[in-house]
Amino acid sequence: MPRTPRSLFASCQRGSIAVEYAFVFPALILLVLGIMDTGRLLWTFTTLHRASEAAARCYAIQAAGCSGFSGTQAYAVAQAWGLAVSPSAFTVSGSTCGMQVVASYNFVFVIPWFYIVPPLGATNSITLTAKGCYPA
Repeated sequence: MPRTPRSLFASCQRGSIAVEYAFVFPALILLVLGIMDTGRLLWTFTTLHRASEAAARCYAIQAAGCSGFSGTQAYAVAQAWGLAVSPSAFTVSGSTCGMQVVASYNFVFVIPWFYIVPPLGATNSITLTAKGCYPA
């Protein structure tokens, strides 16, 4: 009995792996980029937090490089290794906990659609805030 074109098409398996790969590949790329973005976010927050704590300690003990607000801001920028942060991102003040340094940084995600449901007018960035306090 000769094969009909329909049964010939149904039994053909060539190209099925390419089609499956085309479905799975975008999800795999989003997963890998999401993991990388999450790692970058955690690293950036940890670096900001460490820089603000180091600057608060330097300002509280009145070290040579931290005389005044501008010196403390410059010290905090030097402690934020690997980040391009301006000195104005660090706010130096005295508070109830002692000397306080607050850092604010705008983090931009690699994946532009990182938010599942972004608010109207939202971009693909968030503002990270880290606070370091050292008793005077």
